[in-house]
Amino acid sequence: MAVKTMRYLIVLLTLAGAVVSVLALRVHYSTGTEPCSINDRWDCGIVNHSSFAVIEHIPVAAIGIAGYLALAGLAFARRRFLLFLTALIGLGFALRLTFIEEFALGAWCLYCVISQVIIALIVLLALAWFTAEYVTLRRANPPA
Repeated sequence: MAVKTMRYLIVLLTLAGAVVSVLALRVHYSTGTEPCSINDRWDCGIVNHSSFAVIEHIPVAAIGIAGYLALAGLAFARRRFLLFLTALIGLGFALRLTFIEEFALGAWCLYCVISQVIIALIVLLALAWFTAEYVTLRRANPPA
């Protein structure tokens, strides 16, 4: 995969992540039955209306939107290492939320699981993009 392609794929994934986060935010503020409420185990409403769905009065989904947009900005700016570190922090945050879904709530949010996959892919692509650029620079400037 070309290095430029990775950049655009990362931006595309960040936009997809932002859209998924917007859908989760919509669930957070809605009071009706959600299309992602499949059964007792898969219910976005349970997850997005829980006390774990906010941090300091800010919905977690809104944090997700901001995070994905920040990642898009870092990708556009070609800040490869910072993109990787930020995405890794996002993955850690998403994993924490995954553990909360499993062990505290006993319910899963479809949007959250999709977001988990997206941030994991972004981390892998960001690492590959950073590594490819590092290898290219090392070849162009071998150590003395």
